[in-house]
Amino acid sequence: TEIDWKAYMQEVEGFANGTLDYTQLKGDTGPLVYPAGFVYIFLGLYYATGRGADIRLAQYLFAGLYLLNLLLVFRIYCRTNKVPPYVFFFMCCASYRIHSIFVLRLFNDPVAMAILFLAINLFLEERWSWGCLLFSLAVSVKMNILLFAPGLLFLLLQRFGLLGCIPKLCICALLQVILGLPFLLVNPVGYLTRSFDLGRQFQFKWTVNWRFLPEEVFQNRAFHAALLLAHLAGLGLFALHRWHRSKESILALLKNPAERKHPSPPLTVNNILWQACRVCPLNASAQIVFVLFSSNFLGVCCSRSLHYQFYVWYFHTLPYLLWCSPTAKLAHMPKVLLLGVIELCWNTYPSTVCSSLSLHICHGLVLLQLWYGTAPPPALHTPPPSRRPAAISKKAQ
Repeated sequence: TEIDWKAYMQEVEGFANGTLDYTQLKGDTGPLVYPAGFVYIFLGLYYATGRGADIRLAQYLFAGLYLLNLLLVFRIYCRTNKVPPYVFFFMCCASYRIHSIFVLRLFNDPVAMAILFLAINLFLEERWSWGCLLFSLAVSVKMNILLFAPGLLFLLLQRFGLLGCIPKLCICALLQVILGLPFLLVNPVGYLTRSFDLGRQFQFKWTVNWRFLPEEVFQNRAFHAALLLAHLAGLGLFALHRWHRSKESILALLKNPAERKHPSPPLTVNNILWQACRVCPLNASAQIVFVLFSSNFLGVCCSRSLHYQFYVWYFHTLPYLLWCSPTAKLAHMPKVLLLGVIELCWNTYPSTVCSSLSLHICHGLVLLQLWYGTAPPPALHTPPPSRRPAAISKKAQ
């Protein structure tokens, strides 16, 4: 269980010793492949734990991170008011794999996700600039946060229009430049190719989701291209038909929000509170969370490979994705069962043909529920008025 932690410490130790060439930062598991934010955060852990020697202290720190992460997630769920309270028990107590990822293996994935959930809390409070800053910080710890980026871009366009979202995107880009500047000045190509390598090959023996495929298919570039196309198609369909609720064309998102044709919101208690406190009303909070969580889930479904620590990428979002649509009383148990099967798939080591197929089936069921459960209600068609004159009653005659 110490393999990844020791490798992280070896990677940041080179930076602590003055190495600024990113290609020279390595550990027992191979070269450093994470952006600069990872280096700074784990450098702090390196010094806090006596150059990585006090692993017990590191586990205590990650236990605190686990509790903080739960607090941030619960705050998001309370703001949306979609998930029944008993589901939180499964989120806290029912996942051996998540506990292992946080407290036993000390991966960097939980660090990135905790920062991401903090950013989402800021989005819900209408603090978009600070939220974008923390979103970019999460990306600098691990690139999987980019799976949320299509949803965030949609929300920024929806909220600010094209010209208004440019400063927010500049905040994201500027932080990446500032964090990576020491390495960019020494070997810019080495830093960019190592920390943002989108074409990196994964080992077949660690895959959780594609075990049922032959290894030659798993490594085939055509298969990777097909997954990318499926991902883009899924994002396009959700953006057009599930995220975009206005009757206007989706191109209207490029306009200034004041110039769009939409009716003024009704004067409800939620909207009065939003005007007074600059906090999203309940329906707006649910929309923000739905767009971000579904954007990430589409990316997870189309990932070239999922390793065991990647479970934390979407574990805390699954209850919302399952309960974000209206649920009949008898439909709760199948959703709980679905969570249990997904957990079982992630706890099967090594993965098998059965476990990987089951995981894809569960992901497919969640996607179907998202697609049909969040469909806009059908328009009510009133029957056209009859052209025949109304019959005259005998009394009128």
